[in-house]
Amino acid sequence: MKGPESEYDLELDRIAKAISKQKAKLVCIQLPDGLKPKATEIADFFEKNTSAKVLIWMSTCFGACDTPQGLEKIGVDLLVQWGHTKWIKN
Repeated sequence: MKGPESEYDLELDRIAKAISKQKAKLVCIQLPDGLKPKATEIADFFEKNTSAKVLIWMSTCFGACDTPQGLEKIGVDLLVQWGHTKWIKN
């Protein structure tokens, strides 16, 4: 993908496959401030390459502990975050 992929390795193809595999219908994307200008381009990519609708979280993003609250109440199936350290299972 041109655009955000040309500047960063956002792994959009890998994420699109995960969205499709999970059969997610409503996906929320959460980006650090530096990537927020690319939010609509990223959302458009997922909507064109999956069957999901995409919401863009435009509020704060201060790391993995800053997960948006209440997404399940509006039916979000999957949250995709960028710029966070991987969560490791013990």
